[in-house]
Amino acid sequence: MTPRAASADVRRIVLYDGLCGMCDAVVQLLLRHDHKDAFRFAPQQGEAARQVLGRHALDSATMETICVIENYNSPEEAVYTRSDAALRIAEGLGGIWTLMLAARLLPRSFRDACYDFVARNRYRIFGRRTECRLPCEEDKHRFLT
Repeated sequence: MTPRAASADVRRIVLYDGLCGMCDAVVQLLLRHDHKDAFRFAPQQGEAARQVLGRHALDSATMETICVIENYNSPEEAVYTRSDAALRIAEGLGGIWTLMLAARLLPRSFRDACYDFVARNRYRIFGRRTECRLPCEEDKHRFLT
């Protein structure tokens, strides 16, 4: 699937660090729990991420956050980062995950400071890969290439 070939009904695209062990674990969790098939994925090291981030003057090479893209390839396309991205993911999963939305009551600066602490230490705690993991055959349709 090319970056522009995503289905029009795709609600959220998750751009993640494909070299980060924690980010990979988050993607695996989303693949297991996204029963509505609402998410698509792209590693920040790939062309799809470079294109969409470039439209928003963001550089995938310097990103230290997971990103959620809503309204992909439309005039209303929006990028959410840091704690806002995590909350968009919880919202998209629905169910018990929506309990995390209570974090919206906290100031964004506090939420983002907590997010940044984890982001700064993610390679040390969860490891760093030398290359992005390829999706299994049954999940390939969920990844932008």
